[in-house]
Amino acid sequence: MPAAYSGISEQDVERMRRLMGGQIQPLPVSQTRWYLSDLESAEFSADNGDLSPAARLMRAARKDGRLSGVLSTRTGGLVRLPKRFRGDPEIIKQLDASHDGGANARARSVFDEIFPPSELALMAADGILLGVSVGELVPVEGRDYPVLVRLDPEFLFYRWNENQWYFRSIAGSIPITPGDGRWILHTPGGRMVPWQNGLWRCVGRSYIRKEHALLHKDNYEGKLANPARVAVSPQGGAEAQKESFFRQVMAWGVNTVFGMTPGYDVKLIESNGRGWECFDTTIAESNTDMIVAIAGQTVTVDGGAGFQNSDIHKTIRADLIKETADGLAHTINTQGIPPYIAARYGLSAIEARACIVEWDVTPPKDRNAEAQSMVSTAAAFTQLTAALNEHDREIDIDTLCTRFAVPVLRKAQTGIDDTTDPTVSLNGAQLDSLLTVIDRVVRGQLPRTGAINIIAIAFNVDTATADKMLDTVGNGFVPAPLPGEGDDAFTDDEGDDFVGGDEGDELELDEVDDVDDVSEAA
Repeated sequence: MPAAYSGISEQDVERMRRLMGGQIQPLPVSQTRWYLSDLESAEFSADNGDLSPAARLMRAARKDGRLSGVLSTRTGGLVRLPKRFRGDPEIIKQLDASHDGGANARARSVFDEIFPPSELALMAADGILLGVSVGELVPVEGRDYPVLVRLDPEFLFYRWNENQWYFRSIAGSIPITPGDGRWILHTPGGRMVPWQNGLWRCVGRSYIRKEHALLHKDNYEGKLANPARVAVSPQGGAEAQKESFFRQVMAWGVNTVFGMTPGYDVKLIESNGRGWECFDTTIAESNTDMIVAIAGQTVTVDGGAGFQNSDIHKTIRADLIKETADGLAHTINTQGIPPYIAARYGLSAIEARACIVEWDVTPPKDRNAEAQSMVSTAAAFTQLTAALNEHDREIDIDTLCTRFAVPVLRKAQTGIDDTTDPTVSLNGAQLDSLLTVIDRVVRGQLPRTGAINIIAIAFNVDTATADKMLDTVGNGFVPAPLPGEGDDAFTDDEGDDFVGGDEGDELELDEVDDVDDVSEAA
């Protein structure tokens, strides 16, 4: 906090604050009747740096239900959208309640305690209408972080000769230093003359015209609700008779009955014109002007959905939501969060342990439509695969998954062996052929590498899959001896294999139960 405020000391401000129960804002001034000449005066005052008339006009305009409803959707709906934090993990855990689970979970985050959504919504509304809003970070007894309090911009003014914003408090004019740990100045209308980029002039004009049209319409309808009563008396009637008849007509009430002689008559004069239409036209035009200025469209008037977090994207134009969200986040990230970090971790932590917040303004997805899209995509993939197989072609599944945003994982990422080709399917004849090749390798009549090449070509698989089919068959391959070569292995005339040395010791393999028997027989 500065040591002194433009001629008044800090002690004076704090003393006045205590006397007023912690309040430094003066009582607001309400103006109930507005004219277009008042709007012109407000424009001249604003250009001189005094926002009081413009702020009073916007406070009065919030009486309008259409304006108030659409404005609350753009502001209250925005600040309640999901928030995302980026930066130092420890500070994010402190600010965001969703990062603190278990027994220490908080019902509300520190961020929401420092920046209440209601106060942020009011500041965002001031920024939209006036182009500038002001708030104060007020210390809270019993905790080491303050709370944001939105102040009425009626008491905000700008001195051109000093290039300085001031707040007109009960203790005097206090200079505003944005980001000093006490003041927050939100200027979505720009750093220079932000009031010229607010919506208060167009909204104010529509509000004033609508108010006047409503008053004139009420007056018009009030007159037509009580039409003129006409009493007609005969020309030759006596004055006493005429006066008595007129008195009866003047006393015309509910269910009044008149008994008249020929020549006397009573009737009502009612308007058959269409003058009332001009008032309704003015009111409709004013409503449209205000709503288009705030929402960028007329969906709300035409039957848009009610207020929910998801409905803000249906009633407010997407770029306006983004504009308001980015502007408010920028103000908090530069003037609100840094003082909190500095108070807890020191000034050096502002840069070393920076943390920022942003609102997620992405329109929510329609889950049912998304599921239907997935089903349609899967059916298209299946049909394309079947159609291309007839032409010896296959689809590029990776490209299509990327194009249609289909989330996929490789088998290696899911713990599934990706070395086996899931498309290999053999019929009976093919399986017999494969077993014949394997048998040749077992007998030593075909080397393993040759078998792999034969399987890859014959069954249209890659060499890795062919190697997988052989498993360990053929490892340590030794060519089988030809008949008559060597004494340890030969084949007789009938094609039976024998093991042994001399012919007298020959023994057929079919009669041997195991390897020990073969060795013993030899």
